[in-house]
Amino acid sequence: MSSKEAIQKQETKTPEGVERTKAKRTFAPVVDIIETEKEIVLMADMPGVDENSVDITLEKNVLAINGGVEEKAYEGHSLAYSEYRTGDYARSFTLADEIDKDNIKATVKNGVLRLVLPKAKPAAKKIAVKAA
Repeated sequence: MSSKEAIQKQETKTPEGVERTKAKRTFAPVVDIIETEKEIVLMADMPGVDENSVDITLEKNVLAINGGVEEKAYEGHSLAYSEYRTGDYARSFTLADEIDKDNIKATVKNGVLRLVLPKAKPAAKKIAVKAA
């Protein structure tokens, strides 16, 4: 994602009545969504995430994206100041019925997760009419 303005990471808010199981910051990744005739492409900025640390699930039309980032520790050094906070990523989207849920593809490169959500072909069904 390219932009001339500075984008700040936003920490996710825990919904009321929900408790986190990890005492770690969680950020909502910044996402671009592009729609074409055949597909919807979702690109999420998740610095520090690779193919082994991202988890994508689809349940009841909710696409959930979770990514884990381990804080780097430098041997023999202690952090004096940091302008960049690390933490995990979490974001979810409710998918429309027009998405072909069996053919969703995901790739990650340089901390950018790319999801391709193909649109389902319209099911044209002819209904036979019988004499009563």
